[in-house]
Amino acid sequence: MQGLQHAIQTTQLTKFYTKGRPAALDHLDLTVNRGEIFGYLGPNGAGKTTTIRILLDLIRPSSGSATMLGLDAHQHSVELHSRIGFLPGELSLWDNLTAKQVIQYIGRLRGKLDMKYIDELAARLEFDTSIKVRNYSSGNKRKLGLIIALMNKPELLILDEPTNGLDPLMQQIFLQLTRESRENGCTVFLSSHILNEVQEICDRVAILRTGQLKEVKTVSELTHSDFRWVTIQFRTAPQAGMVAALNGVTDVSVNGNRLKFKLTGDFDPLIRAIGQQYVVDIEVQEPSLEEIFLTYYGDLPAVQNNHRAPKEVEHDRSGI
Repeated sequence: MQGLQHAIQTTQLTKFYTKGRPAALDHLDLTVNRGEIFGYLGPNGAGKTTTIRILLDLIRPSSGSATMLGLDAHQHSVELHSRIGFLPGELSLWDNLTAKQVIQYIGRLRGKLDMKYIDELAARLEFDTSIKVRNYSSGNKRKLGLIIALMNKPELLILDEPTNGLDPLMQQIFLQLTRESRENGCTVFLSSHILNEVQEICDRVAILRTGQLKEVKTVSELTHSDFRWVTIQFRTAPQAGMVAALNGVTDVSVNGNRLKFKLTGDFDPLIRAIGQQYVVDIEVQEPSLEEIFLTYYGDLPAVQNNHRAPKEVEHDRSGI
């Protein structure tokens, strides 16, 4: 009965690609509840695409198991594919067919084709389905992939970098479509590098590093971390040294009459340190999801909000 409450559940899921090399996925225990939008975060090579491909039965795990919608991901893969919408990170379709022909073909394979709903999706995404695939820009190919993922009104949406190539307006329409899917009972599993997008839309977030699950929390729990940014405006220009030596204070900078720094721990030592100064204003800001993410990856190159890392597996027609 417990499995029926979960859209995705993995148990000790492990994948080795090469003997003697570290696991691409290392004993992953992950639970995604029905009806939530779940963010799956990690840089290139963390194991995100490996996880997705095992869930879709495109590759087999070295050990462990995975279920979706209460069914074994391998034993019931055919049935599951008719109930799931999937957008791969790199979508490769038939260049000589029009988008409408691609949509109709995939719809017949799934056994469900609602052209009225498809036309509605195309209109909202400002997408012309009469053009051949080879003539679309990368952004328009992404729109086609979104239509294919959404068109059967799936119970579970698995989206790998869904807004890559979309302009800001289309990104907002995508977020709206995703929220509407959740309101209609769909679960969304979203792998993304666009952290402000994840912060805006996801209920919970998992952070993956080198195949290992490091954290699963709500976005609110993650961003209410034990550190925060503090900006103090003084009447006169401050000296960085008045707070730099305090325990828990790092990244101190001075800009005019403003002193900004990262504070971990209590405020009392800080209040005592600046007690003799005239304070005009104090601003306390919770860290962004990107800053939290980087605390798990502090020894790696900084991840930019618009960064798109290459996938573990490229050019995938598995959206069908």
